[in-house]
Amino acid sequence: MKISVIGTGYVGLVTGTCLAETGNEVVCVDIDERKVKQMQEGEVPIYEPHLDVLFERNINADRLSFTTSLQEGLEHGEIIFLALPTPEDEDGSADLKYVLGVADEIGQLIKTYKVIVDKSTVPVGTSERVHNAISKNARCDFDVVSNPEFLREGFAVDDFLKPERIVVGSSSARATELMQKLYKPFVRSGNPVIIMDEKSAELTKYAANSFLATKITFMNEIANFCEEVGADVDKVRIGMGTDSRIGKRFLFPGIGYGGSCFPKDVKALHKSGKDVGYDFEILDSVIKVNKKQKTILIPKIQKYFKGNLKGKKIGMWGLAFKPETDDIREAPALDIIDKLLEQGAEITAFDPEAMPNVQRKLGDSISFATSMYEALEDADALVICTEWGMFRNPNFSIMKEKLSDHVIFDGRNLYELQEMQSEGFHYESIGR
Repeated sequence: MKISVIGTGYVGLVTGTCLAETGNEVVCVDIDERKVKQMQEGEVPIYEPHLDVLFERNINADRLSFTTSLQEGLEHGEIIFLALPTPEDEDGSADLKYVLGVADEIGQLIKTYKVIVDKSTVPVGTSERVHNAISKNARCDFDVVSNPEFLREGFAVDDFLKPERIVVGSSSARATELMQKLYKPFVRSGNPVIIMDEKSAELTKYAANSFLATKITFMNEIANFCEEVGADVDKVRIGMGTDSRIGKRFLFPGIGYGGSCFPKDVKALHKSGKDVGYDFEILDSVIKVNKKQKTILIPKIQKYFKGNLKGKKIGMWGLAFKPETDDIREAPALDIIDKLLEQGAEITAFDPEAMPNVQRKLGDSISFATSMYEALEDADALVICTEWGMFRNPNFSIMKEKLSDHVIFDGRNLYELQEMQSEGFHYESIGR
């Protein structure tokens, strides 16, 4: 099949590359000329495990190509994926200017039947707005389908190639048939392609992400309460997670959720409720608690240093919002950095992938190390913000040699309390 993908961010590039992997001819469109040239030269512009291998293979097989021409993309594809940014607007809603702007251009350019697929995470009713924007100028038949993505950064390629489910929102039999044909290679093991109306499909993505964000936030509140009463959140988590009605995933406490999806999607659903006179009280609490949780380590650090952080050297491990990505959007590490800098601390950070993005954002306000141990050189404390695998089993002897004071504030509960005590560290974590 001939596919076009408009937008080459995390979702668009993974979508285009993985669709090419099953034999489709895919053209990816982006207005960023530098980025398109980079991809044409075989360079992946984002870090996502395993994407580079598929990317190179499908370019070499002439199944994956890139252009800045929207007209070229529309002429090529029978199915057109919109994988455009939907950033958070000032009032918390999803800003649809990119989606609707492209939809308006599509109406002026298409000459034969197309299936236009909303792949971006969009509010309920967006498919109708896209349809209206296209129909103002279109002179041919087309259908608009809602096909939300459920890709986890760091696992996006596996999630696309082996999806737990595929949701297709469409009221058109013709469009539905094409979407089922497209996705058939991905569900050979029997995982479902769930067909529903467009509005239900749009809400499914928001509901799923908001529920997971709520689960994370609830566990963080339990962890905070554990510290007040002397309980161990790890034991509580295990006791809860073995209940099949609850499940063990998303019960690990820490310094809050971040990234491109959860923060934006929770706020957008909350705002969508307000727009129709409905108050999502649970989501209101989730947003407030998560904001506070991002800096939950700061009072612990202040207490240890008796309220004076001026001139204190802090080593930091992890900057990305989660491991296996270079994405720093809404990363808790950035909130912690802001608070530490406000109080006069000096920070040297290390992250295996996210340092260039943070450097572009923060400039020379913090220092960056070339290795995890270099970040500890003469540091008064280590703060752990991201649970990269390399941080899980470090050489504690080297850490003690590098640190001027053997102090660790762990926002991801990487180490066992007894082990840290026996190693001679002052160690503080979340809920234990």
